[in-house]
Amino acid sequence: MKVTFYKPMHPVLKDYIEGYYFIEKDDHQKPVKYLTFPDNYFIVSACQDVSVTQDKGWVEITRSSSENIVVDFVFRCSVPTEIFYRQSVNEVTVYFKPLGIYHFFNADKSEDLEQEILLSDFTDIMSAVLKESDRRIQIEILENYCLSKFRPRDLHLAYTLLNDFETEMNIEEIAKKNKITRQYVNKVSQRYLAKPASEFRKIQRFRNVLISNKKSRNLTELSYEHLFYDQSHLIKDFKELTRISPGKFFEHVDTEKNNVWLFI
Repeated sequence: MKVTFYKPMHPVLKDYIEGYYFIEKDDHQKPVKYLTFPDNYFIVSACQDVSVTQDKGWVEITRSSSENIVVDFVFRCSVPTEIFYRQSVNEVTVYFKPLGIYHFFNADKSEDLEQEILLSDFTDIMSAVLKESDRRIQIEILENYCLSKFRPRDLHLAYTLLNDFETEMNIEEIAKKNKITRQYVNKVSQRYLAKPASEFRKIQRFRNVLISNKKSRNLTELSYEHLFYDQSHLIKDFKELTRISPGKFFEHVDTEKNNVWLFI
């Protein structure tokens, strides 16, 4: 399966969008199955001429005989998810950074975003992108659309908490620093990040380990550098979020790639 990942070209978009990847249809390609793992991005995908079946932890994509554009929005990926492409398809996926999506769609909480996306002209734009064969023009259409929708928003407290979640402070300390209650920290986290603070931090620690992992470093170093209590804590979270131990994970998954997938 040919998957190509791109970082945003326009400097305004770089602060809010991690990037986007394109999957290209290939009639000679065999079925593909892989595991994708929890993250804190807000992910919006558009597939051309497909039928999609899904349940918690499982998605199956099959080519459809009728023309369509299927838009899928993932904002709380908290378990390993098995993705099965029975045939290859044309697809474009946008990864919004935490809080980034709120600068492009007019929603005030995570649970309203999906309806806002579906009621917007996003599907029409994705249709235009997927019908275009020139990758340069595809990216240009996508970025021009995002720029046309962009608007600054006052999310000061949410961004402050987002930054605090990356520190060694516990939730009580974060609440005290911001002169709010622990319950309010979780309320803001749930509202804008789609998950409680503790769950967001667990997934963020896991993702930070993936970014920084080098073969020459050991699990003990990774544990203490990324706010795990110890190596046992890292192993426990890895098994919960990936179904396998960190040793086997790093052996079979190429963490140098933007798309951290385990093909099965």
